[in-house]
Amino acid sequence: MDPVEDRRNTKRQEEYYNRMGNVADSEYGIPRRCPCGGRIRDEVRVKEEYDTLPGKRFFTCINYEADGFHYRQPWVIGVQEEIESLRRRVEKAEQVIKLVPNLNKLIDTVEVSELFKSIE
Repeated sequence: MDPVEDRRNTKRQEEYYNRMGNVADSEYGIPRRCPCGGRIRDEVRVKEEYDTLPGKRFFTCINYEADGFHYRQPWVIGVQEEIESLRRRVEKAEQVIKLVPNLNKLIDTVEVSELFKSIE
């Protein structure tokens, strides 16, 4: 057994696991691009037995293979996560908007106190 070759294999496995982890961590919301650089398309899996109902929808990489490095995310999950993210952003913006009148009052008091200091 060659120790150099064994070390190369260990490094390849480590890189493989790191890439798998990065792909899994990045699957949140509606994907814009796949980690492979491929474009994401809106795919509908068609079933011939249904005449009127469409099949399941997915966000899928155009280079999709079932190797774990490409996206194929159910449409409902992606949209739900995106809505939750937007809701959190709106809640943070509401908190900032509620603080603006208090900050304006603080600025006015600081300006008034500086004015009195300059007069003295």
